[in-house]
Amino acid sequence: MKLLLSYLITIILVYFQPTDAKVTEDWDSIDSRTVPDWYDKAKVGIFVHWGLFAVPGYDSEWFWNEWRAQGKIDVLEFIKQNYPPGFTYQEFANQFTGEFFNATEWASLFKRAGAKYVVLTSKHHDGYTLWPSKYTYSFNSVDMGPHKDIVKEVGDAVRAEGLRYGLYHSLLEWFNPLYVADVANGGATTEFVDNKIFPEMVELVNTYQPEIFWSDGSWDMSDVYWKSTKFLAWLFNESPVKDTVLTNDRWGNNTNCLHGDIHTCIDRYNPGVLQAHKWENAMTIDWRSWGYRRNSNIEDYATTKQLIELLIETVSCGGNILINVGPTKEGHIDPLYQERLVSLGEWLSINGEAIYESHPWVKYQNDTLTSGVWFTQKNGFTYASVLDWPENNVLKLRAVSELINSNTRIYILDGNRELNFTGDNGIVSIEMPDRAGVRSNDAWVIKIQ
Repeated sequence: MKLLLSYLITIILVYFQPTDAKVTEDWDSIDSRTVPDWYDKAKVGIFVHWGLFAVPGYDSEWFWNEWRAQGKIDVLEFIKQNYPPGFTYQEFANQFTGEFFNATEWASLFKRAGAKYVVLTSKHHDGYTLWPSKYTYSFNSVDMGPHKDIVKEVGDAVRAEGLRYGLYHSLLEWFNPLYVADVANGGATTEFVDNKIFPEMVELVNTYQPEIFWSDGSWDMSDVYWKSTKFLAWLFNESPVKDTVLTNDRWGNNTNCLHGDIHTCIDRYNPGVLQAHKWENAMTIDWRSWGYRRNSNIEDYATTKQLIELLIETVSCGGNILINVGPTKEGHIDPLYQERLVSLGEWLSINGEAIYESHPWVKYQNDTLTSGVWFTQKNGFTYASVLDWPENNVLKLRAVSELINSNTRIYILDGNRELNFTGDNGIVSIEMPDRAGVRSNDAWVIKIQ
């Protein structure tokens, strides 16, 4: 009952606050603002991590930090074997060619995958921006590299496909002298924030008008140093996207899982139970990296079934899933990523009714008798997403027994076929069709009317 009340209170706070109230520079005000409901309805997004780290394509998107700060042995050896003495990270920009980059093809793939929104990394922790920011001193994709405004091209293409567009932005920059000095001073100085980050974020929002501002890189300093509440008050009161934008919780080393419109908490966050606050599972198809890796192996990647299972579990517990891909330095999305996304989209084209615009069943997220069965609800229907085909084609469920009466009808979404069922001693036995006669291979959805 406490969880139910908490969930209902959250929904009321999120969706029914006065829309004309000004947000003030404090978390109580920011956390109580009206959150656009398009995000909760969307459920599925695509994350894109692209930047200079795709050039070495080795180990992870943290390549520069692993090389210069951590001194990882294998990374140091990789540099020694493949680059001349004195080589710098900035020189990777000459090889960040992007000759196969085609934003229209990207957006078409993401729509085919069933995504409703896309979040692009506008700048990662290395400080290289994918737009011509006047605060980067030419360390950007227009002045160095592909000579293109990637943020604009992707945004135009994504929106042309009818998808929402968001931008990831890292607060910190590992080796920026202003940031290094502020950290050394324990945050007593804020030269980096005042002269670089704050105006850069305002520029990014004013120029490209993202509907998600996905912040990261805040872990060294508190929200006070980052002046997070000041920026968010501007974003929600004065920016050109004040009525449609939402943000996550990474605004300081004291804000994760506590503040913001979306709780992302930690990478690949998947609590497995209903949360009282809207949350997101930002995860990678490549289990080991957000950026492209040339040295990856097939076992490093999520299978289509694993991807679908994570989607089902996430949505049943009230979250959205943000599925990451890492393009090559040429701007090409590897066929393995494409295959996973297209397969996901095919499954959603059959079973998306149980995903999009659904909400969790507050009482049960998964079945209490048969493991691997997760529930969502929508428009008076209950949907049971089944991860493993039942033995002898008979699916036994306990949680739904309270929904069964003389008017109940049960269907499988794959083919929209009505199924026979019986109820006895609190257990509902559903006669599934022959498995050879359904199109889905990885999970199946039962609709209870």
